[in-house]
Amino acid sequence: MITWDDFSKIDMHIGTVVRAEAFPEARKPAIKLWIDFGEMGVKKSSAQITDFYRAETLLGMQVVAVTNFPPRQIGTFMSECLILGCLGSENKVVLLKPEREVPNGWKVS
Repeated sequence: MITWDDFSKIDMHIGTVVRAEAFPEARKPAIKLWIDFGEMGVKKSSAQITDFYRAETLLGMQVVAVTNFPPRQIGTFMSECLILGCLGSENKVVLLKPEREVPNGWKVS
């Protein structure tokens, strides 16, 4: 169990994918993403979401991401946030996103 104080330490925000590329150098199939979080700027993420998504279909999509993890080197790419999704029984990820468009940077609470 976590406390409300623990949960309050997690910064989750809405952002829009402005660039996406295949990431063939990754150990597991992945996509490199650049996500616009409004005043927070553009952050990069490496996401293992290739079962249901292709880079070109992600452009313009709003996603939910944890934005206060420290940067993490993923092969040749520095990931700066973690995109959130649902993980099914076959370990295939379906992305979480707002049910309607909202301004980039809005905080999830």
